[in-house]
Amino acid sequence: MASRWLRNSFIYLLILVAVIALVFSFFQPGKATPSKPLSTVAQQINDGKVDVIEVQGDSLSVKPTTGDSYKSRKESGSSLTEQLRAFGVTSERLQPVQIKVKEPSQFGSWIGLLVNFLPLIIFGAILLFMMRQAQGSNSQAMSFGKSRARMFTGNKPTVTFADVAGVDEAKEELQEVVEFLKYPEKFAALGARIPRGVLLVGPPGTGKTLLSRAVAGEAGVPFFSISGSEFVEMFVGVGASRVRDLFDQAKRNAPCIVFVDEIDAVGRQRGAGLGGSHDEREQTLNQILVEMDGFDTNTNVIVIAATNRPDILDPALLRPGRFDRQVILDAPDVKGRRQILDVHSRGKPLESSANLDVLAKQTPGFSGADLANLVNEGAILAARRNKKKIGMSEFEEAIDRVMLGPARKSKVMSPKEKELTAYHEGGHAVVAWFHPHCDPLHKITIVSRGMAGGYTMVLPEEDRNYTTRSHFEGQLAMALGGHVAEELVFGEMSTGPGNDIQKVTHIARAMVTRYGMSDKLGPRTFGRKEELVFLGRDISEQRDYSEKVAEEIDDEVHRIVQEAHEVARRLLAEHRDVLDRLARRLLEVETLEGEPLQRIMTGEDDGAGGAPALPPAPPPVDAPRQQDDPAIRPAPPRPGLAWGSGAST
Repeated sequence: MASRWLRNSFIYLLILVAVIALVFSFFQPGKATPSKPLSTVAQQINDGKVDVIEVQGDSLSVKPTTGDSYKSRKESGSSLTEQLRAFGVTSERLQPVQIKVKEPSQFGSWIGLLVNFLPLIIFGAILLFMMRQAQGSNSQAMSFGKSRARMFTGNKPTVTFADVAGVDEAKEELQEVVEFLKYPEKFAALGARIPRGVLLVGPPGTGKTLLSRAVAGEAGVPFFSISGSEFVEMFVGVGASRVRDLFDQAKRNAPCIVFVDEIDAVGRQRGAGLGGSHDEREQTLNQILVEMDGFDTNTNVIVIAATNRPDILDPALLRPGRFDRQVILDAPDVKGRRQILDVHSRGKPLESSANLDVLAKQTPGFSGADLANLVNEGAILAARRNKKKIGMSEFEEAIDRVMLGPARKSKVMSPKEKELTAYHEGGHAVVAWFHPHCDPLHKITIVSRGMAGGYTMVLPEEDRNYTTRSHFEGQLAMALGGHVAEELVFGEMSTGPGNDIQKVTHIARAMVTRYGMSDKLGPRTFGRKEELVFLGRDISEQRDYSEKVAEEIDDEVHRIVQEAHEVARRLLAEHRDVLDRLARRLLEVETLEGEPLQRIMTGEDDGAGGAPALPPAPPPVDAPRQQDDPAIRPAPPRPGLAWGSGAST
């Protein structure tokens, strides 16, 4: 690197000197001195008009008795006096003239030399620069097929298993990989073969990349990291060449770990390309298959890959001998969330009110990345409020920010919209409180947040892996609570429950067509999804039933939704006093949770403290309806956690 810098500096210095010489030779500063021939100098000497002649090499500087000095030149190889005598200057005329001889300037000689060789210097510099550019382009072209994997040595592990929480089973599986790399002779004595590959499968944010880095940190071996998309380029054969170079580097540094993130970018099923032919991506996949389990089986290289779409990977990639193990990383349970919160809150000052156990229960469905973002948002909020420690209020605010976005305090709602939102959210809350199969009510607010004008949050008492029919019915009734409350109180519906109705229809249709929860149609599925592997998503649904069955499906969906609607109407009609009490308090404080919410629901608090007056009676059902406001759109609730109101923009 230093030699290259010196070589480039020398070239640029040479070009700079040539340019300076050119400037000095053609653009002399100051007034230009006139030049006269030597015969004129001889004539003035004979006339007695010259006082001093300065000789510097072949150049003459003549100072006459009157007038300005001027330049002249003599011929090389002879003295000045001889040449003047040749022009008729006698010794008597030459005697009064002072002749001063000066040494020739070295700088002038160099300048003259540079001027003479200036075209050659410039041409050589340009030629050398072009050759270096061509050499650099050639080296780039030659390294085009080289692997772009980043290598991390195991001397200074930055991530270990202590930094990974909530995935105990996955850590146990990968702990054996670490044992293979540390003590291979222990397993070789029993005839055990080192696993070739481990595929980490899980939703985004569950810690696949973090876990692979922890394996490298624990094993203390070199770690090559590359993304699946870095293999494929527009040129044919580049991806396969990079795969070969990657595994060559890995074999030279064995034992080591090669981590390929998002392997589905290059490992999709073959034959699924748009052209249906042997394309560049398939060549890269074929090379990966050969490198992982080809004729050379004595390598001590373990490949760890991560993906969240294992269903679209090529079967040859998933067989034993290539990816021997598939480690599933799912969303953590309440115990795992507690451990993850411990890891991310390590080293952060927490108030005594910050209860991580409560936070773990309040965050079902959160991934490890969500929890990391939650703790970070809490720290940012505490710093924004000029606090020295992070409290529970910051964490609860951070939960809302992660789920729905920041609060839009600047949004101005009219009293009518605010009242509509309060009754809408109150309808959700009342149904959730009194329905026997709904999750416990946790929080209700009419503060605009993200795209939601308000939302009602329920929290399950425990993590749920299966959903029963009765729980689905409770979800449907709660989702329709806002719609029924608007109809019951105001005599008409707004566009707010649009998203609620969409989710209700989706759940009811899934109950009939996917889960077999219809007594009339029985335990079978209806419809078959068509998936394009190259896109990795569903593109259509093929009907495998008759038109008569389609009508029966529609009837069953309609029946399930209507039954949920009637349940919500009955609960709200029976507990209309609770709905009014809750709406009054929401209009006053805007957010209710914990003990104040329970007191409102149980009747210990009448909710009348300083609230604005409500309409004495609902308008008649046949009153003229207001035109739907297109600006009122539904909120996007987190599935199973919150149902949003309609007063959102």
